Amino acid sequence: MNQSRQALQDLFDQAVALHQRGELVPAERLYQQALLMEPRSFAPRHMLGVIRFQQGRHDEAIDLIQGALDLNPNVAAAWVNLGHVQNAAGRTDEAAAAYARAVALQPADTGILGALVTVLWTRGRRDDALAGMDQLVALRPNDIEIRHHRANMRREAKRLDGALADYDMVLKARPELAETWSNRGAVLSEMGRSAEALESLERALALDPDMPAALNNRAFTLRELSRFDEALVSLERAIAGAPDYAPAHANRGRVLSEMMRLEESFQSFRKSGELAYGDAAAAGDEPAHKSRHDEEQRAWLAEHGSFPGDRVAGRAVNPINTENATKSWRDSDPKIVVIDNLLTEEALASLRLYCQGAKVWHTTYSQGYLGAFPESGFAAPLLAQVAEELAETFQGIFADHPLRYHWAFKYDSSLEGIGIHADEAAVNVNFWITPDAANLDLKSGGLVIWDKAAPLDWHFAKYNADESAAYDFLARSGAQTVTVPYRANRAVIFDSNLFHKTDTIRFAPGYENRRMNITMLYGRRGRG
Repeated sequence: MNQSRQALQDLFDQAVALHQRGELVPAERLYQQALLMEPRSFAPRHMLGVIRFQQGRHDEAIDLIQGALDLNPNVAAAWVNLGHVQNAAGRTDEAAAAYARAVALQPADTGILGALVTVLWTRGRRDDALAGMDQLVALRPNDIEIRHHRANMRREAKRLDGALADYDMVLKARPELAETWSNRGAVLSEMGRSAEALESLERALALDPDMPAALNNRAFTLRELSRFDEALVSLERAIAGAPDYAPAHANRGRVLSEMMRLEESFQSFRKSGELAYGDAAAAGDEPAHKSRHDEEQRAWLAEHGSFPGDRVAGRAVNPINTENATKSWRDSDPKIVVIDNLLTEEALASLRLYCQGAKVWHTTYSQGYLGAFPESGFAAPLLAQVAEELAETFQGIFADHPLRYHWAFKYDSSLEGIGIHADEAAVNVNFWITPDAANLDLKSGGLVIWDKAAPLDWHFAKYNADESAAYDFLARSGAQTVTVPYRANRAVIFDSNLFHKTDTIRFAPGYENRRMNITMLYGRRGRG
């Protein structure tokens, strides 16, 4: 090694030693000196980028590390550091690409692969993230923590069979893990295997009697078995031990809703929303359509202010066409009834203002719509009034079915709507509240419903999320579609087992023109 190269190496070694001791300023000076001596030197440019990252100067760090990689693209550690900086700067798609380059260079490095999986999952690229988890499991098949993590991801992605297999493997090795028994019980409950779910949850509670998640999951299963009083006892225990555990308050709302104790139910939902989100819209690295919505909503709120969605003094649901609607329901096959002018003018106006101003639109979907669910605070008293009056006004349709769940969707007019699915209930009410003037195509914008119901032996994840299975079933069944065009204040009431999707959306731009629909589900699937 010649003298100049030796001097450069000595200088770099001194800088690294300072850097490792946390002395960033002198280390920075030495890295800069090294670059003056050799501008095309990879190592000091890379490490100076790392210091910029530690200083929070993300753009400079990205430029420096990318510049180093332009000189030598075969250093996995530099791609990892670039991914870390891009991730911290909110450039998560670029971070995923950087981590993928590092994985290509060092495919057996579980730390790099784990970083890639995390950012892919954050970006909603679930299939890619789960493929990465499969690689991690293949690299470390006996690592219980990795397999448990994959099980949790599979559960969230509704890959329930795979999640259950992973939980079983974890418990075979570590039967003392209460959390795993609890998660396994939750999966079994989602699969409709309630008796097995309870057994698993009792195992969890035997190991940890006060675990909030296990008590909450047990309540969910008891609710599925219609053992509502026992479910409430389990939830009271969970809340007593962990008053700020939002899922227990949300589950309490679900149980009370099915007991038609809607005032109490909606109070629990609002409490869940407060604990989970506070009064602010969700922050962080959001999809473009979510950021666009939130910006439009802030401008709208600055002009109009928020509206609480209180009950109206008179009726919320118009008592019109009750007999005709009931007769149509009784005589139709499949059961689909369209009701116009569902809400009174006062209720419609109040509900529209509430939905425009409420900071409850926290759930994002890649197709371009946002969801507001009761556990995120979509539980205004006016919604409870509508739910009560629907069941009362159209008693011939709803019979004794209680409110099982409800939500709202708000759409970005430039993107798509909800794909094909069925919902877990007996009766589905879908009504629209955006003014007709916003709809640019009066023949569409509503709902497409197939005349064939999801098989009763399909569990929720299959008929709600597996589009290919749904289309294959409908093709084999010779199913036909019924299209209901969009109209403001129009309700479509139908058998919730019927497959359906949002029709083509062509709405005008602008915040107040966003298509909004509200769905209320009544009763249990296969019961009436």
